[in-house]
Amino acid sequence: MIAEAPNSLNKKQDKIPVNKALYAVRISLIAAIGGFLFGFETAVISGAENTIQELWQLSSGWLGFTVASSLIGTVIGSIIVGYPAQRYGRKKMLLGVALLYLISAIGCAVTPMWGMFILFRFIGGLAVGASSVVGPMYISEVAPSQMRGRLAGSFQLMIVTGIFVAYITNFLFAGFGESSWRWMFGIMIVPSVLFTLLLTVIPESPRWLVLQGNDDEAKKVFDKTGVDGAVELIKQEHLLSKAGKREKLFQAKYRKPIIYAVLLAMFNQLSGINAILYYAPRIFEMAGFDKAEAYLQPVYIGGANLLFTLIAMTLIDKFGRKTLLLVGGVGLIGFLSLTAYAFNSEGVLGNQVLIYLLGYIAFFAFSQGATLWVFISEIFPNSVRSQGGSLGSFTHWIMAAIISWTFPMIVEGSENGAVYSFSFYAVMMLLALIFTWKWLPETKGRSLEQIQEDLGIR
Repeated sequence: MIAEAPNSLNKKQDKIPVNKALYAVRISLIAAIGGFLFGFETAVISGAENTIQELWQLSSGWLGFTVASSLIGTVIGSIIVGYPAQRYGRKKMLLGVALLYLISAIGCAVTPMWGMFILFRFIGGLAVGASSVVGPMYISEVAPSQMRGRLAGSFQLMIVTGIFVAYITNFLFAGFGESSWRWMFGIMIVPSVLFTLLLTVIPESPRWLVLQGNDDEAKKVFDKTGVDGAVELIKQEHLLSKAGKREKLFQAKYRKPIIYAVLLAMFNQLSGINAILYYAPRIFEMAGFDKAEAYLQPVYIGGANLLFTLIAMTLIDKFGRKTLLLVGGVGLIGFLSLTAYAFNSEGVLGNQVLIYLLGYIAFFAFSQGATLWVFISEIFPNSVRSQGGSLGSFTHWIMAAIISWTFPMIVEGSENGAVYSFSFYAVMMLLALIFTWKWLPETKGRSLEQIQEDLGIR
């Protein structure tokens, strides 16, 4: 049985000195640039999918596969990154991710062949899947508990910033003729290079260093980031890792975090978020906007996404993860239902759909978007955190691939395809609300070690 956490870990921590807080913020934001590239890679295809469909004469099914090819890579990336992140460290994996993003950006921008385009999109997907595991994991392991929600949430903030920037650059490059889609993908080279360079100056995760027996180096990092009781915390980590270092993730003692991670990741995608992000211009054309306007409306969506993620980041450590999910769940159900109703009506759709999707994005960003990666990075113990993060990310991206692959076939295969899709998402959000209300625990203000004890993992 694991010893109780030292008293210094249970008491409320003192205020962090400004210089140490700024250091924690700086290294967290560098790691979170992977989230920016994640968001850009996710949304950039929305501006290119129509042109690509015409260029390579793709059916709706093959278009869905082309869009989902990145997500197939994402699923695989989220699975395979857990072991090397545990063995070789979080920092090395982040550097590998940065290089994959760079290769994908260059390849997608210059390839003349559909098959090669699929390959480079797949490589970009590997980077997204890996970064969705390692980025939040690294940040949660370096952040003081008082700031962990906001700092781990900075990964999501970077994701929505990347989405917003992708929509803006898609709009700006849309008038560049037949080569416009190449510019849309190629611009990602710039942040990829920046990410690679900045990663060289951040330290390794202190909790990973503890697992390697490098206590002195871990203590230096903890001290720099303002974590109280570093010596006692390191002792506690040794007790926890000694008890579970060789254990597999799938066993009864980890039942609760496994269930929470899988269901939360599933519901995140069953909200329909990736269908909207990947096919935003197509959705707005279906709603009656002309082609130029259809490229502009997603900029508003991206702006709302960014704004409400910022609001959520200011509240997540004050009100908690569960409260944000409950408030957001109610809004998601309402606006998804209204969107389905708008597509089912015979009147003018355009402005109605825009308003309802802006409301949807606002509540998604405030809840599901802001909390998913934070929560998954918190609930697994150090010895299996990389495996748990991989499981949550794998579930998320499997669902994303299914939603993104099938959406164009559903909306093109039926006159009421959009109605069926948005109605289904609304029902899923009702189930998500019930799950959150009845079973999901709160993790705000708790150290990672305390959360493990709260979940009964000993």
